[in-house]
Amino acid sequence: MQKYPNPMNPSVVGVDVLDRHVDPSGKLHSHRLLSTEWGLPSIVKSISFTNMVSVDERLVYKPHPQDPEKTVLTQEAIITVKGVSLSSYLEGLMANTISSNANKGREAMEWVIHQLNAEIEELTASARGSMRTPMAAAAFVEK
Repeated sequence: MQKYPNPMNPSVVGVDVLDRHVDPSGKLHSHRLLSTEWGLPSIVKSISFTNMVSVDERLVYKPHPQDPEKTVLTQEAIITVKGVSLSSYLEGLMANTISSNANKGREAMEWVIHQLNAEIEELTASARGSMRTPMAAAAFVEK
């Protein structure tokens, strides 16, 4: 849920959650809309190709069957380019870009995990500090 934005994929500039629910079996389903800036040439933008391109990406995270310390990620993307004579060329170009960025997604997840661990450590240290403060104040008052 915190994968974007991240330094590995700067093209994702925003994320909106359209739907999120937990099904009866306990699986989390999240349908999100990602706003991206692909750095397309101005000629492409001027022809409004950006309104004709759709990428439907599906990510499935499952526990590793043999190692409970690992997670298996399956990723697929369906690219559709509408109303353009070069649609198959653009679909191929987008597919190659998404495929080459797949490793960046793994790096992004590792970055998110690092960020969360740092946040947990900071909260733990803060909680320990606030627990010590009242005791020290009470000891000072008693003297």
